[in-house]
Amino acid sequence: MREYRTILQFMRANKWRYVFGIFALLFVDAANLLVPQVLRKFADWAQFGELTLERTGQAALAIFLLGLAVAAGRYFWRVYIFGTARRLEYWLRDKLFKKYLRLDDSFFNQQRTGDLMAHVTNDVLMVRNSMGGGIIMIVDAVFMTLFTVIMMIYTVGFATAMVSLLALPFITVVVFSMSKPLQRRSRDVQDTFSELTTEVQENISGINSIKAFGIEENRSESFEKINKKYQEKNMAMLRMSALFDPLIQFISGAALVIFILYGIKRMSSGSLSLGDFVAVLNYLRMMVWPLIAIGMVVNSFQRGIAAMGRINEILAAEPKVKEAASPSKISKHGADDQALKIEFRDVCFRYADNLPWVLKGVSFTLEDNESLAILGRTGSGKSTILNLLLRRYDVTSGQILLNGVDVRDASFEELYGKIAFVEQESFMFSRTIAGNIAFSSDDNYDPETVKKAAEFSRVASDIEAMPEQYRTWVGERGVTLSGGQKQRLAIARAYYQDAQVLVLDDSLSAVDTNTEKDILNHLEELERGLIIVSQRVSTVQRSDQILVLEDGVISQRGTHSALLEDRDGFYARLHQRQLLESELREDGGEV
Repeated sequence: MREYRTILQFMRANKWRYVFGIFALLFVDAANLLVPQVLRKFADWAQFGELTLERTGQAALAIFLLGLAVAAGRYFWRVYIFGTARRLEYWLRDKLFKKYLRLDDSFFNQQRTGDLMAHVTNDVLMVRNSMGGGIIMIVDAVFMTLFTVIMMIYTVGFATAMVSLLALPFITVVVFSMSKPLQRRSRDVQDTFSELTTEVQENISGINSIKAFGIEENRSESFEKINKKYQEKNMAMLRMSALFDPLIQFISGAALVIFILYGIKRMSSGSLSLGDFVAVLNYLRMMVWPLIAIGMVVNSFQRGIAAMGRINEILAAEPKVKEAASPSKISKHGADDQALKIEFRDVCFRYADNLPWVLKGVSFTLEDNESLAILGRTGSGKSTILNLLLRRYDVTSGQILLNGVDVRDASFEELYGKIAFVEQESFMFSRTIAGNIAFSSDDNYDPETVKKAAEFSRVASDIEAMPEQYRTWVGERGVTLSGGQKQRLAIARAYYQDAQVLVLDDSLSAVDTNTEKDILNHLEELERGLIIVSQRVSTVQRSDQILVLEDGVISQRGTHSALLEDRDGFYARLHQRQLLESELREDGGEV
């Protein structure tokens, strides 16, 4: 049960809701325990000829009042126990999601999306069930078993009551012998559910690729295997959990038969009244539920323990990139409060100790309102520079400074507030176009600024051609938009953020050359710092400083004209090749 330590904070904060709910539950159980006593009196009056119309009315009224009390008590324990379990579900799911937001790229690179989804859906549900229905069943099982035994002893004496309770030791053995295997099988079910969720999520996300390659049958067979595995794991657990009810019913039934035979013998000898016999039969009937509940409690809590163990693994995960305990304020750079100077000092980086170096001794400076371009082959380390600047990873050695402050000492909020980042694969969310542009301010956005941002990124005409314009709903991941529209919307989103430095990671690759020129002209007019990563010379040639990366090392640096002077250099050769490709396209030839 140590897995449940995570929710102790919630339990302490809501203890009085549970206390009140349990009190209402005990009230219901107590009222139920009095019903056999009313039936006992009624049977004795009937047996000894003492039953009158008045006594019949008294018994009926007592049953009615007890039923009313049970109904009221059930309402309150459902509200306070089930309701508190729903609160726990909200609290735990919220805690998990906020944990996801705090974790860094190194965590998500090692996790499957389906697993992470399963934690906030199925696992949280299992914990809720154990702390809702599980609490009810365990209180019922303990209280009803204990007080039913007491009432039986009170009614017929110790010896007769013990005859009727022969089942208890056997049921205890069954429960404890099956608890561990149930927990193990429950964990298998939940792990397989994660695999199933991942399989569905990946195939739905990649449905266009599946259809393009015509591998629907292959994917169907793959899903069928994992679906079959999930069914088998559930059946394995079901076969074990299904043994509880029949075993308990059989043991309870055997005990009931023994008591009936014993009771008839006692009644024949005159040492047991009909009322006592009826009362004990009712108590035995009432004890069947607590005995079954014991098995259900074990099942529910074993599932909850398995789920809580999986959740705890996520909550215990720590990001490799952590915010400083006492973040330093990024100081002013010169007289301008908005100025931002970025400096890389001998930065080296690799993703793990056993992996090769991605960056080796990279140094450069971006002064306020300057533009810097980074160009190089795929895998040369261009995007890694940006990831380090944004602290998605920390440098292995060296420093990255913002106005002289190490990014590792700055707060995340200030860092992300000063740098707006546009990725190559622009992610669109399921909301309106305006909501995607003004994403950082959620629904409280300025429509005029949204339009200005769209005009800046040259996507305004596309939006205005849509039936609902800026209120047009974008499908999941921007499925209704073209690649170029998504990239331009992402640039508009970065513009709306109004940061000191705008960073574009090959963010114009899906845009036609004329639109690219318009956007670049607008970027030049911005009084902000600009970092552009691209593989097109036409995109970077107007930058104040151009860095050429080769195998994680800056092999060339300078302006466009200066780099062209080195005719044997990578930049000049790339420029010449791209010029030739452009001419061939204009002439209608093939590249």
